Amino acid sequence: MKIAIACDHAGFLLKSTITETSRSAGYEVFDLGTDSTEPVDYPDYAEKLGLLIQSGQAERGILLCGSGVGACIAANKMKGIFACVCHDTYSAHQGVEHDDMSVLCIGTRVVGPELAKEIVTSFLAARFEGNDPGQERHARRVAKIRNLEAR
Repeated sequence: MKIAIACDHAGFLLKSTITETSRSAGYEVFDLGTDSTEPVDYPDYAEKLGLLIQSGQAERGILLCGSGVGACIAANKMKGIFACVCHDTYSAHQGVEHDDMSVLCIGTRVVGPELAKEIVTSFLAARFEGNDPGQERHARRVAKIRNLEAR
């Protein structure tokens, strides 16, 4: 699986840990920046990441900013992107399994490096269950979300 990772200046210090964790697990990583703690605007990086997913060049993304919230809001403005702030492992895998989440957002001022690694590992290992027998309700619900987006 190909993963896009992007951050603003607040997420920069954790980005290398997340990138290394993802690569060590066997994923191909696109590092979309930023590359320093110099202040930048998180919507610009959320857009870079979203465009890579929309084009099919990456299957999932990880966005890092101070709280995770701003990057999440920006990413969700892009068609087809399902981004969620997750600061625990359960939400990270369940968001993929039930809600087809494609972008994990982490607040680097909220979560430390060790927990962030566990959250990312949980997110990347999960798969959408909506097409599994007995799990059709998830596909139905996601279809309703996509219909809301289309209106």
